[in-house]
Amino acid sequence: MYENLILILDATLRVSAPLILAALAGLFSERSGIVNIALEGKMLSAAFAAAATASVTGNVWLGLLAAIGVSVCLSLIHGFASITHRGDQIVSGVAINMLAVGLTVTLGRFWFGLGGQTPALSDSERFTPITLPGADAVADVPVIGLLYSELISGHNILVYLALVMVPTVWWIVFRTRFGLRLRAAGENPHAVDTAGISVAWIRYRALMCAGVLCGIAGAYLSTAHSAGFVANMSAGKGFIALAALIFGKWKPVPVLFGCLLFGFLDAVAIRLQGAELPIVGEIPVQAIEVLPYILTVLLLAGFIGRAVGPKSIGVPYVKTR
Repeated sequence: MYENLILILDATLRVSAPLILAALAGLFSERSGIVNIALEGKMLSAAFAAAATASVTGNVWLGLLAAIGVSVCLSLIHGFASITHRGDQIVSGVAINMLAVGLTVTLGRFWFGLGGQTPALSDSERFTPITLPGADAVADVPVIGLLYSELISGHNILVYLALVMVPTVWWIVFRTRFGLRLRAAGENPHAVDTAGISVAWIRYRALMCAGVLCGIAGAYLSTAHSAGFVANMSAGKGFIALAALIFGKWKPVPVLFGCLLFGFLDAVAIRLQGAELPIVGEIPVQAIEVLPYILTVLLLAGFIGRAVGPKSIGVPYVKTR
């Protein structure tokens, strides 16, 4: 029983890592007043860029840089449409999502001829698990050994980075001058403008921060969690990250727990595939796979209490004279 629990929690961390990164990306942009429904498309594009670059160059770090670059470029396009031209933020986000779905498959077919996929990546072209010091030595120690060697050790560097980013983002948003201005731009942009600070520049910087985190999340999908890119491999994770962001009420630590909740349910769903329950018998695979998305709908339907976002979120700012 204890071993199964550790294995489920271990899988929870792996599944939750891209959700944490994407949700923190959404936190940056939405705290500044920009609805970032394009998390899904940015993750998907970054995943393709990371796998394609790593496959061609043989260097996974170049793949990570390419993923971040592509995601930041899409964030700037999003900002150009919604900040500079004051367009509808939802429409521009949906457009980026649609562009990512079609363009990644088209480029994949044109460059690699594998039906929209990239070639399988070798271990040297991926982020592989890291064994922490002493993990092998204590592996056979009761209780603590399994906890350290299986749950704490054995993850790739992007999983640890995702966890480290939670306190980092909290510190940036709530303890720095940039974070104060970021939150003010989402709550009362007129006050920010009155103080002589550019609301547009703050929101652009927030979107660039979101692009970096989305790029890392996308790179994780194709070069750490998997060994290459497949069509639509983000599979709605960007929208689940948005649900976790609302669940956490735009605060980093509650957002972390929301992502871990989704990851835990996904990990349990994987373990339940093929299992037989005493009354209902064998659970269909389709019913297991849909569980995380059912939870998303339930949470967004209002089962988490009232979640009030920044007052000026989704509202284009028009500078007053």
